[in-house]
Amino acid sequence: MSISKFERPTIVMASSSPRRQELVRSLGLPYVVHPSDADETVDPNLDPDCIVETLALRKAQAVADVRKAAGEHGIVIGSDTIVVLDGEVLGKPMNEEGAVRMLTRLQGRSHKVYTGVAMIDAADEHTEVAHGVTTVHMKPWTDEQIHRYVATGEPMDKAGAYGIQGIGSTLVTQIEGCYFNVVGLPLSLVSDMLASYGIIIP
Repeated sequence: MSISKFERPTIVMASSSPRRQELVRSLGLPYVVHPSDADETVDPNLDPDCIVETLALRKAQAVADVRKAAGEHGIVIGSDTIVVLDGEVLGKPMNEEGAVRMLTRLQGRSHKVYTGVAMIDAADEHTEVAHGVTTVHMKPWTDEQIHRYVATGEPMDKAGAYGIQGIGSTLVTQIEGCYFNVVGLPLSLVSDMLASYGIIIP
């Protein structure tokens, strides 16, 4: 039996990302935030899809374990996003210099964004794991434009050092795939996964 969104199922976001929270909120589902403290180190030799699925599942499992031990249930959602250029994973920049280096490499070229999504029912451990991939095409930027963008601070907490939902959108000429996957949570995929828990959207 499907669950109406008006029955207010408990969705638990294993992330403090305001972008992901905003996306979940757009689905009309109530949620609570329970950030994960899972270790995010991973074998860099893994394929990109394995990296994001592994990290998303690790984040979700860490929160599900805590909630289950406390007698708190809910469907825990974990996610992870990476940018891949020429087979190399670009995470979040460590500093402004790192952001400039990343953007210099990305400008004028195409790259792929992978986002892994994991869901775990803290009550019965029902688990779903999947990922989305989007190709992003960027226009050329001058060194001056890159430095001005980095100075805004927007790139500092984002994989690949840009935010497609912000000023970074002016870098992007075209995408192939889900826009929300690049933001950090592919909503179409999330809705499909939630259906396996009886939550149908809309």
